[in-house]
Formats: sequence, C-alpha cells, structure tokens
Amino acid sequence: MIKSFLMTKQRHSVKETCPMSLKLYWLQCGGCGGDTWSFFNGESPNVVELFSSLDIELLWHPSISSNRQKDQEKIDEDLMSGSLNIDVLCIEGSVLRGPGGTGMYDRIRGKPKKDFVAFLAKRAQYILAIGTCASYGGIGANTEIEATGLQFLRWEKGGFLGKEFRSGSGLPVVNLPGCPCHCDIIAGTLTALVSGTHLELGEYNTPLEWYGMMVHQGCTRNEYHEYRVEDWKFGEKGCMFFHLGCHGPLAHGPCNKLLWNKRSSKTRVGVPCFGCTRPDFPQQYPFFETRNIEGIPIELPEGISRAHYLAYKGMAAAAAPKRLTTRKTGI
Repeated sequence: MIKSFLMTKQRHSVKETCPMSLKLYWLQCGGCGGDTWSFFNGESPNVVELFSSLDIELLWHPSISSNRQKDQEKIDEDLMSGSLNIDVLCIEGSVLRGPGGTGMYDRIRGKPKKDFVAFLAKRAQYILAIGTCASYGGIGANTEIEATGLQFLRWEKGGFLGKEFRSGSGLPVVNLPGCPCHCDIIAGTLTALVSGTHLELGEYNTPLEWYGMMVHQGCTRNEYHEYRVEDWKFGEKGCMFFHLGCHGPLAHGPCNKLLWNKRSSKTRVGVPCFGCTRPDFPQQYPFFETRNIEGIPIELPEGISRAHYLAYKGMAAAAAPKRLTTRKTGI
C-alpha cells in the first residue's frame, strides 16, 4: 500500500489500500503522442504482459482500445453518472485552455476536452501526468493555445487542477516528465500502485526512485566534466556542458541509469542532454549552446555556489590527466 509521499519536504499520509486490479483510462490531450510510443516500446515486460500481470482493465487508450463507439460512449456515460470510477487516470499531453480560456482548441465530441479532464480527475484514485507536456505544459506553455500541466505550469505550482488538488487517494498528481517519458518509468509506477510499493515524490511531484538523480549520473563523460576537459564541437570526447548546451548536470532523470533501448543515451552517443524532464522544457534558448559569461556557465550544477565552482574548476582543469586532455580514454 502506498502510505505516504514526500512532496515539497512535507510528508502526506494516505491510508487507502491500493486495489489488486486497476481500471485505467488513458486520455491524450495536447501533445505528439510520443509517450504512448515510448510506452509501447517497453520490452521487459511489454504492454500486453504488463497489463496482464498487473490485472489492469483498460477502459480507454486511443491507440490500442478495440471498443466500438457505442460501447466506449457507454463507459463514458457510466463515468459521468458515477456508476463507474477510475483507479488510474493517465493524461498524456498538456491541457489546452485556449482560445481565451474556452478550451475549444482541443475538443472531444464537440466539447472542450479540458472539461472532460476535470471531470475524470474527480473520479480517479490516482492521476499520472505522462510526459513533460502533461506535467508542466511543455511546448505550448505561455503561448496562444494556453497549454498547462495538470498541477504545474512550468516551475509554478497550480496548473490546470490547482495546487491544492488531491485525487481520490489523497495524493497530488504524480508527474512523470520526459520527452518522451521512459517506458520503464511508466511501467514501474503502475507496478508500484498495484503492489503497494512506497514511493516518494519530490518538489515537483516526481517519484524520487527515478527523478532523484541527475542525468549527469552515469554519464560516461563524467571524468571529463570533473577535470573540465571541454568539447567545443561535436565529435570530440570531452564534456559537452561547458559549450554545447548539455543539461546533464542540471536535469533530473534516469537516462544514464535505465538507458534507452536498454543500451544508450544522448550523452553516450555524443549528443547533449536537452533537459527534457525540466519544468521549463523546451527552453527559450538554443539547444546546442551553453549560456555563459566569460566562459563560465550562467546556470551551474544543482547545489553549488559560483565562488566554489570557479575555485574548484580552475584547480581541476590545471590537474587534468594527460590521458583526458589528449582524449585517449577509449570513451
């Protein structure tokens, strides 16, 4: 049973017992559908094996549900009447409130989808925001489409449902950011809900099991970073944080732990981390440039002061081993 979550350094106790089987409703809102395809690429287990082993009853998913239209309308009618409730509501994509707060940019059966989201949220025991758009607003935040996350708008708590919202279990929305979210995170979170595994949420309602680390952790270029051996152009073997826009030391996520396709990540193939799990993604500056003042990044790794950083990196660069400065590590 999930008894408590850690949120913004405060512990919330929940006495609900998680059901042994779950009714799951997956609704796509304003987004590209990439989180769905990431989820479908899971292998151990795949989606069919996961749902079967967890005894998940799928009420709706736009890509894999085989319900006839009248049958799906009956399910939605039962939800509206209160004769059917949802154990887990998965929202993929941001909630679109435009134009002018009407929500008519994204409709379902001719009505604003945002109203349907608000209604389903009242029926759900647990709510998962799948991907960065659902979590924080994503690419459409602060634009004319008025996109927002379920309980955050970028860094600001509140979002569509409001900062005080709690689902039927007494929990806030559980954010699973990423563009897309890793399939193992989605599967792991659903497994935790069924098995009753205790999870802890961080400041932005993300499970610390996966978002309690930086993308930088596990990066094969870590040693280059520590000694400030810098990449100035793509194809080199140094650290991409200082000049090429890498967000690895700035973004929370398990990309270098879980790996993509069980074998790699952006940084392992020489591509800077875009910081896609951050509330401000996509950032309003170039992906492949590090904003800096006289060679010192404006945004420093989490938890370090600028004075300490300058002193530490200056000494580290002077002490860099020759095998690193000559890029002869084989990485």
